[in-house]
Formats: sequence, C-alpha cells, structure tokens
Amino acid sequence: MSDDNNDLINPTRLLFELQNINYLNQSLSGCIEPKAIATKITEGLVDKFNCAFVRLWLVESDRIALTLVASSGLYTRLDGDFASVPMGAYKVGKIAQHGIPFLSNQLAEESWVKDRQWAINNHICGFAGLPLAIAGQAIGVLVVFSHQPMPAEFLEALRILCSSVAVALNNAQLYQQESKARLQHHNSNLSTNTPLSEQIANILTNVRLILVGTEKPLNISGNYILLKTAEILKANNCNYCRLTYQSDRLDLESMLVLNSNLKIEALFRDISFVISNIGGKFNTDVLDNNIIKIKLSLLDQHNPKQNIDLSHREQEIIQLLAEGMRDREIAQKLFISDRTVKFHINNAVTKLNAKTRIQAVHRAYSQGLLTSVIESNGSDKIKRQ
Repeated sequence: MSDDNNDLINPTRLLFELQNINYLNQSLSGCIEPKAIATKITEGLVDKFNCAFVRLWLVESDRIALTLVASSGLYTRLDGDFASVPMGAYKVGKIAQHGIPFLSNQLAEESWVKDRQWAINNHICGFAGLPLAIAGQAIGVLVVFSHQPMPAEFLEALRILCSSVAVALNNAQLYQQESKARLQHHNSNLSTNTPLSEQIANILTNVRLILVGTEKPLNISGNYILLKTAEILKANNCNYCRLTYQSDRLDLESMLVLNSNLKIEALFRDISFVISNIGGKFNTDVLDNNIIKIKLSLLDQHNPKQNIDLSHREQEIIQLLAEGMRDREIAQKLFISDRTVKFHINNAVTKLNAKTRIQAVHRAYSQGLLTSVIESNGSDKIKRQ
C-alpha cells in the first residue's frame, strides 16, 4: 500500500465529505436490488466527488469470481476485460480475497497496473480499492479512480461509505434469497391448495387465529409478506391474531408482548419496507407499556382487474424483467438498445401507477399481465436489476 495518504485529517473537510456520503446513503432509500444500489453509489461518487470513474463488483455466490455490476464516469459499459474477475486475480480479486484496501495517488507508478500508459494518457492519478465486507468477508469491491490525488478526508469518507453500502447490498441479497425460498414454499403450498389461514395457523401454533370474511387466494408477494410476518410474531410472544378479508383489502391484526430490549421499528423494518414498495400499509400502536398492536393491510388484493393498456413491447419487457433479466440482457434478447429498454420500462411503471420497478412487476403480475413472476431458468437472478 502506498504511503502518500498520511496527511493529517482536516476535521472541517472531513465533515463536508461526510455530508456528501450521507447524501449517497439517503439515495439508497427504497432500493432492494443490488444492481440499483451499486449504480446509485457509482453515479453518486462521480457526481458528488468529481471522480474520474467508479466501478463496483459483487462476489458471486460460489465465491469463484466477481461480476462488474455498475460503472460510472469515464467508462459505463459492463462488458470487457474486467466484466468478470476471478477471486484473487488482479487488484480487484486480491482485495476481495484478502479484504485489504489499497490506496494510491501515483497509479501510473504502481507495478501491478496492467497498462501504465493508459493511466498517463487519461490523467488518472488516484486509485482507491476497498472491500465491501460483512462479518469480515467481502461481498463486493468498490474501486474509485481520480484525476487528482485523493485527500485523506475523502479516503476516510470512502471507508465509512463502504460499511453502509455493504450492509445495504447484504440486505438486498438476503431479501432475494428469502424471496426465492418463500416462492418455493409458496409453490409447494399451491400444489396442495393449502389456504393462507391454515399456513399462518401452522406457524402461530400457540395462538388461535381468527378468520373474518371469505378467504381468497393471494399473489406471491402477499403470501410472502403475511407468512414472514407470522414468523416474526411467533418469535415475539404474539397472543392475538386476526385475518380479515374485505372488499378492497386484506388486514392482519395482531398483538404481541415486546421485549424491552427490542424496538418495534427494527423488528418489522424489512416487512414494512417491502409493504410500502407494493402499495400496502403497516401501522403499530402501543396499547400498554410493552403490548403492541400491529395492523398490516394489503390493498387491492382482490379488486377486479384494471384496464391497464401496456403495449406488447412493454408487457414483453416487464415479463423479462420479472424473470430476473438485466436491462442489457433484455436489450440483447430483443435486439434493441439499453436506452430503448429503459424507455419502455419507465412507460410501464407510469401506466401501472407504480413508484419502482419492483412495484410495477408486482402490479403487472396481480393484473394477470405476466405468465409468471419467476421462470425456472431465471429464478437465481430475480430482482438483480
């Protein structure tokens, strides 16, 4: 590691850098797709810190290689020599393997640089490669290139940013894994036609579930949310649960005795986040000391299908998006440009009255516009947009 970044840190400048880092962290709100998180970070670093270009790789599940998922600034393409980097190879692979950050403000003089002339021609001076680690294990690598030497304050801010980005990416990946597992469980239940009330009752074995209204089948997202909620309730002394089917929504109301060491917001953070992304509501009310009332509402679960006029191309692209394809993969499959793919996705999101791609896929599926949310050949890539 180079020793050219040992200047004393200026507290005022560090505060300024941290304010920009806070802006980047806030921009991640609502993102539960790893690629979307990565892109916001690379674009934000280029925009807010005037970096030459920034790239982010994610470690594949088999930990054999890293895949480039975001690139902003001087280079934006995700293909090329470094689209896939073997674990332990090149500087990126070594950072992922050993978890040791590498910082230099004299890139052209580093012996490991593959093409020093490239650095000279493009006036690239600074290089920072940092692991995105959870529990000491890298799940990705962030690399920043700059035209000017990187001050100590910026490098310190980068270390802090990498910690929060690693958590965001890890949560997104865990959500993907849980969604896939829940989908498999859901499909298994579908094959036996087990009603949702019975599935919840099987989880809440110590609580007599109250069912109000005529039970109707839910979509995959609804089932996932309710079953995941039931598991949380079971683990936290739930003593009352009622499932109510109404004309315009489905409500789950429950009460639990919350351990004083836990906060209700933290307990249901992921659930409330997912609900908000698909247009539902989640409310809590403190009844008496640590007795909490929870009400979860899934809206428009049983409304008649709306007349949503998606074009054939928009429906085709949303279907491929739901199957886990990235914009570039959709473009290649349909022989159109990445920009055209984004144009049709944005149109579909607007027509479906959705705020995010995830919500658009959910609503398209709910309206019967998709043949399935995940095909068998794409289940391992769901929500990696």
